[in-house]
Formats: sequence, C-alpha cells, structure tokens
Amino acid sequence: MPNLDGKIQADELAAALGVPVGYLVTPGEGRPVDLVGKVDKAGKRVWDFGTDYVDDQALKLAANGLAGKWYALSFSTGSFVSSIDAAQTLDGVYRRDDTGLYLLGIASKTEAPAEGKTLLVYDAPIKILAFPLAPGARWISVGNVAGGTIRGLPYAGKDTYEVEDDGVGRLVLVDFTFEQAHRVRTKVTVSPAAGAAVSRRQVSWFMECFGEVARATGKDNDPTVDFTVAAELRRLGQ
Repeated sequence: MPNLDGKIQADELAAALGVPVGYLVTPGEGRPVDLVGKVDKAGKRVWDFGTDYVDDQALKLAANGLAGKWYALSFSTGSFVSSIDAAQTLDGVYRRDDTGLYLLGIASKTEAPAEGKTLLVYDAPIKILAFPLAPGARWISVGNVAGGTIRGLPYAGKDTYEVEDDGVGRLVLVDFTFEQAHRVRTKVTVSPAAGAAVSRRQVSWFMECFGEVARATGKDNDPTVDFTVAAELRRLGQ
C-alpha cells in the first residue's frame, strides 16, 4: 500500500512478474495533451487526462522473467523484460535494485521476425528511474552500443537519457484518480555512428506501488518541453 510520503522507494516499484496491466493507448494519429496542468484552490497541481476517447485501443502489458528468452545470454544481470512498444514487437530488458531501475538493452520479441531481428546491448546500464524518486531528482545516463543489430542491419551508436522528477500532484484518468503522482520528464537522444541524431521527449506519471500510470510521448525532434500534441498517449485503464 502507498504510504504517500512524497517519494518512491525501490520496494514501492517492484515488478510483479506475469501480472497483466491494462492501458488505454491512442491509435497513432496523435492526441492533444496539457502537460502543464492547472493549480487548484488548495495550491495542488492537477493534470486532467480523464477524457474518454472512443477510438482508444486497449493494451495489456506484463513484466516477465528473462529465462527462456532467445536473447537471455546477452543480458546476464537482467531481472525481467517487458514490451517497450504498443505493437509489442520489442522487449526492454531491465534490472532493479535499491538504487534504481536500469535498462540493459532492447531485443526483438522473437529471434527471427519478418522485419529482421533487433539486439542492442548497452555497455553500461541506463538508469531509467533513481530511488528514492522524489521531486527535484535529475540525472543523465548514457549507454553505448557496439556490434548491435536493428531489424537485421548492423548498428552502433549512443543513447543519452536526461531524466527529471519535477513535481507531484493529482492525476485524473478515465478510471482512476491519483492524488500523489510524480511527473517524470525524459528526453532520449539516439546518436547512431552513421546518420543524424534523433531526440524524443516523454512525460510519465508514476505512483507508489502502481508504477507508471500515464505517459505522453512527443514527436521526434520536437524541441518543446511542454508539447501539446502527443504521438502516443498511454493511460492506466480498461
């Protein structure tokens, strides 16, 4: 049960293996979003994502163990895996400890998909979340890939994650209202060894014991911190 102490500890964000979680996801044409929110009469920041869109799609995600995955030997310190895209074609491989949640790399769900396999192993884990997670926390984490594969093609490059917990407030969703949700901003810059760099902003809301309850992802290379149209809006719900 959340203790609502204003921060998220490692034991308040543990992965429950094999437990499906339902999300509502925009079908891809983009959604208007208000990332700034409003301040109510009590001085609390409120973000309202409670609009019930008729064309939202249902998405079920679950964290699963690494054992038996075709890419397991490439991630000896991995703890669990979970899909990182709404189409569920790519798995992120993660490790969680008392200091944070780390992304070790990315792999295609199957070893030989029609579009070609993907296997990206970072030389150093990327810190997705730092524990305890509290407003004001910020960090930069960098992972390099050498000898990787994307859709069957060779790949090398560097991913830079700039992350900040910049506030706590009320988050209104279609099926839930969370009184103490942490807004976490992440800017990811992908810099391939050959080709132009691409950046993407993501704003997530995390709740003690529930994990990520909402996410708005901006369009590629959008420089606006508080973008107003999300390429994908994902919300906890059925």
